[in-house]
Amino acid sequence: MGGAPAGVGSGRALDEPSADAVGPRGAPGGATDPVAFDAVALEVAEPEAARLQAAEPEAAEPEAARLEAARRRALRTLFAGVALGSTGYIAASTIAAIAAELLSGSAALAGLPAAAVVVGSALGSAVLAGIMVRRGRRFGLTVGYLVGAAGAAVAMLALVLGSFPLFLGGTFLMGTANSANLMSRYAAAAMVPSVRRGSAVATVVWGATVGAVVGPNLGTFVGGLIGGSGHHAGLPERDALVGVYLVPLAFVAAAAVLSFLRLRPDPSELAVADTPRHGPGPEAAPAADGRPSTGDERVASASSVPGRARDLPERTRDLLMRPAVATALLALIAGQVVMVLIMTMTPLHMTDHGHDIGAVGLVISGHVFGMYALSPVTGRITDRLGALRVAVLGPIVLAGAAVVAALAPPDGGVVLFAALFLIGYGWNLGFVAGSAMLASSLRGADRTRLEGTTDALIWGSSAVASLGSGVMLEVAGFTALCLLGLAIALLTTLVLVPRLRAQRATGAAAG
Repeated sequence: MGGAPAGVGSGRALDEPSADAVGPRGAPGGATDPVAFDAVALEVAEPEAARLQAAEPEAAEPEAARLEAARRRALRTLFAGVALGSTGYIAASTIAAIAAELLSGSAALAGLPAAAVVVGSALGSAVLAGIMVRRGRRFGLTVGYLVGAAGAAVAMLALVLGSFPLFLGGTFLMGTANSANLMSRYAAAAMVPSVRRGSAVATVVWGATVGAVVGPNLGTFVGGLIGGSGHHAGLPERDALVGVYLVPLAFVAAAAVLSFLRLRPDPSELAVADTPRHGPGPEAAPAADGRPSTGDERVASASSVPGRARDLPERTRDLLMRPAVATALLALIAGQVVMVLIMTMTPLHMTDHGHDIGAVGLVISGHVFGMYALSPVTGRITDRLGALRVAVLGPIVLAGAAVVAALAPPDGGVVLFAALFLIGYGWNLGFVAGSAMLASSLRGADRTRLEGTTDALIWGSSAVASLGSGVMLEVAGFTALCLLGLAIALLTTLVLVPRLRAQRATGAAAG
């Protein structure tokens, strides 16, 4: 654990590379003549990096090897933190709607905990991004997990006391753990060149596969030990639900401890210097060798310049209007909304038709497994085919899955399992590709701030979907809910396909 390895800087701006960080094309810098970094994220020009490497080749190679080893260690820690955090978070999410109906006595209010979680995720993303800009990614992730563990404790207390408002407060705080889970992908993306960002994002997202498999089933197992198998009015006894929340309390707290102890040096100190993509299309045309174009000019983060803080809101709007950023945001938001609409109410739909909590846990495990298990495949094809092409596949898969869910019979657990798995994988396609696209569009403090803004917008939209899902289930039924998801997925596809054609036309013109 200890301090940063030799050659790893401790710059104050987030994601700014150290003097000997990897240059725009992956060339390690020298160990001498370091570039001084203030609060502005500067980038070592490629000719300068090459000169330093030539001047001190024997010193540069060991330094580069140590830097790369530190990045691999950080990536493994991020993976493990997400595995622990997602196990707890998913265990709680599996039974949140059921607990809400038990405490409130109304199915129409069953979607409120999921809405509280996504609102907490939205606010948590913005707050954690600010913390990461000032204190680094390690500190931000640790705070996120600690607040999430506190939320699990509050939710347990609410179930003991029978307080629905307190339960909503606990689930709101747990949203911050979700923010930490998901913002870990950006930390991984910053440590690799743009041509490998799909795989880096996917590796960290893949860690949640542990939670997908273990979380729901471990939660119901612990709940059964604590509360037995008794039911009241078709719902599990309150003691069993209290037992489920022991899992997020323990596992999310463990993720906080791991992040604090093992993310040394901070991932922001291990960032790869990389020039963001620009151009008329959602992604700039590749260079002649097929790799994304990189520049060698020195670049400063304007938002970090003293006296520019008052311009930040307008600047954020400008950043959001960049084609690659706007396209990534559409892919991320649409996938999240469709998934939340259908997934949130599936447990309640199943218990209303006689399925027990074990069957619910199995279906949700299949869904979350679809969200995460195939992430390495998604990352690989994103790196090979391009983020936009993969992002288009996301809503297409979601549309097909929504049709399957709408046609599933009430007692068709197997069909629902397949539908929810496909919804999970459709989300994964858009999530990995959209995240890689976003990470390659910006750098430094701008990138970190926009990561928080983007995730806040994702979870804000998701909160609206979650709130409406309970009401729509009560008024129109589960089939209508699925058809609404189908409509959103189709509209998203209609928007993304022309952008893909424009990108191909730009690439052909460049060639």
